[in-house]
Amino acid sequence: MKKPVDFDAIFDKNLARYMQKNAKKYTEQQWESVIPVLYRKFGDTLIESVGATPKGYYAEMSDGELTQHLRECLNQNVPVSDFLCREMESRDCPNELVDLLSESQGELLSLAVNLAGNNPKAFDAYFDILTSDADTEIKDAVTEHLREGADLAKERAIDLYEKKVEQEYMLEILSRCHERDERVYTILLTAFRTSPDERSLYASYLASYGDERALPVLLEAIDGEDINFIEYRELKFAIESLGGEYTRIRDFSDDPYFLEIMRQSQAFPAQADENKKSDA
Repeated sequence: MKKPVDFDAIFDKNLARYMQKNAKKYTEQQWESVIPVLYRKFGDTLIESVGATPKGYYAEMSDGELTQHLRECLNQNVPVSDFLCREMESRDCPNELVDLLSESQGELLSLAVNLAGNNPKAFDAYFDILTSDADTEIKDAVTEHLREGADLAKERAIDLYEKKVEQEYMLEILSRCHERDERVYTILLTAFRTSPDERSLYASYLASYGDERALPVLLEAIDGEDINFIEYRELKFAIESLGGEYTRIRDFSDDPYFLEIMRQSQAFPAQADENKKSDA
């Protein structure tokens, strides 16, 4: 197997020489645009000590070799090259990468999730991560990818929700479905109706799902005297995003959330005035 190569260190060394020779050619702001161009060109530059270009070094590897190479980079504390990542991303989530999602922890797992992205091949492994003891950061990352492919993830998300497994994550995923499904609508609406402490969040899920049938329920909720200013704003946003309108004038001048927002807005009088106008 090929040994891990620190291509970033090679690039940085070459870049330092180039910048020294061309110090007066570009301004600091121009360098910010020049360096990415140089890096892309570096990918096709033959590195004599390696015997290949950075892109070519990884392009010659099999899927399994790329995956093992990723492991070795981390094991040997060699920075994972962007060229390695781009080559793995171009392979359409090979089985070896999916295996990493099931076998890995820590930095390797984070890298594997980033490389697999929202490819449906990774979804089963993502749901396994959600139902494991993985840390919140990883769970949030896989949830984001599942949201992007919510229609393909829907069936398992419904199943886990009904089994009361990680229901918050499942609601987040289901709220992003594009295909209309009565089961999804019922789950989101029921969650909103039965969770008064989570009205703001669950209203946003109904808004994301986009079924205007939820409008009467949202309008009834926003008209309640027990809502606070934060809930009012979230409910109003959800109503408007579904094509509805709420025009009743409400007074939140004694609401602690409203007062806190006004306090924080004191440095921005125009913003405070706008809040008063739109939410009075």
